[in-house]
Amino acid sequence: MSRGPRSAAAKRDWGSEEDGCTILHVDMDAFFASVELARRPQLRGLPVIVGGAQRGVVLAATYEARAFGVHSAMPMSTALRMCPQAVVVPPDHHAYHEVSEGVMSVLRDVTALVEQVSVDEAFLDVAGARRRIGPPTAIAALIRTRVRERYGITCSVGIASTKFVAKLASGHAKPDGVLLVPRAATVDFLRILPVGALWGVGERTEAALARWGIRTVAELADSEVDTVRRAVGKVAGEHLYDLAWGRDPRPVQPGREEKSIGAEETFVADVSDLAVVQTKVLELADRCAARLRRHGMVARTVAIKVRTSDFRTLSRARTLTTPTDVGREIYLAARALLAGVDLGGLPVRLVGVRAEGLSPAATTVRQPTLEEAAAQTSGRRDAERAMDAVRSRFGTQAIRTGSAEAAPARSTTTFVPVDLS
Repeated sequence: MSRGPRSAAAKRDWGSEEDGCTILHVDMDAFFASVELARRPQLRGLPVIVGGAQRGVVLAATYEARAFGVHSAMPMSTALRMCPQAVVVPPDHHAYHEVSEGVMSVLRDVTALVEQVSVDEAFLDVAGARRRIGPPTAIAALIRTRVRERYGITCSVGIASTKFVAKLASGHAKPDGVLLVPRAATVDFLRILPVGALWGVGERTEAALARWGIRTVAELADSEVDTVRRAVGKVAGEHLYDLAWGRDPRPVQPGREEKSIGAEETFVADVSDLAVVQTKVLELADRCAARLRRHGMVARTVAIKVRTSDFRTLSRARTLTTPTDVGREIYLAARALLAGVDLGGLPVRLVGVRAEGLSPAATTVRQPTLEEAAAQTSGRRDAERAMDAVRSRFGTQAIRTGSAEAAPARSTTTFVPVDLS
């Protein structure tokens, strides 16, 4: 969920005219935290934070915790100082992805035009569903009811004539609400917002605009386009000027594919033993591979991220000659990359593994290696798929991969090095 600036005045009723308002933005409310509350109803009403108990960052927080200033991406240590009475719950990414896939299935029952933009939000174009279900407000009510009944969580829905305004509307509808911005009211809705609400306006852009006396969307819209260009550049200036006037021609694009799949973890205490880091890399590689198989994808590139105790972050990547969805293959590439990272003698604070260069497994041409011809890799893939089935039924901790030292060192892939540092 976006933490972009909002306006209390924007929450008002903008009218009931729904003609031309066929774009919905559905955003789960405090998604990870809501999933945990659905599993632990005894925690409802309490300030709950999802994340590492000692280190790392906040993944999600309930609205009770947010009242103390806690928000996602905040260091856990800071969050606990602000809200020491919070209940900290460790994340269960497998559960979140299961609920996410279920919610997206609910949306696709409404219309085939669903563009998932993250694990907890999506755009819908419901123009073709109006005759079957009703006006967009009725469709929004149906979605919210089904999500609540099936998964015990809530979502907020923005309705507008463009994707940009629909997303802003859903943010102002939170939590657990609906906001319709009629086409005719679009410009009036935008003009009361701070300029930071526009897509593409971060701290630097906001400061650059402020130097030209532009602090609200109204001030930006009333400025000469040449002034905005000089403030932030030609392309960005024209883009922001169009948004300020509600112009956003982008359609909902279904079937948006993930560009990469990754996992990372911050250690409870800085780790100096490389063997411990390698064991964590094995676990993360296994999680990446499981997600690849769940999405029917294979990866051509493996990347790692290492953060040392001085908060220096190092990234490396290697391209495989044969795309894979096998955890063992991803691990071997990641381990080799880890061995080549100069840590400067410092312990490791965080490590991550990412699979990139994704393509559909069913249509990707793969050149079999000698070991694959002997069915070794095929057997390993079958074994990992069997583990997927066990975890799906009994939970992510039901079965775990062996240690790095226990696994054979021989790889069935050839690496082409690419340095991303």
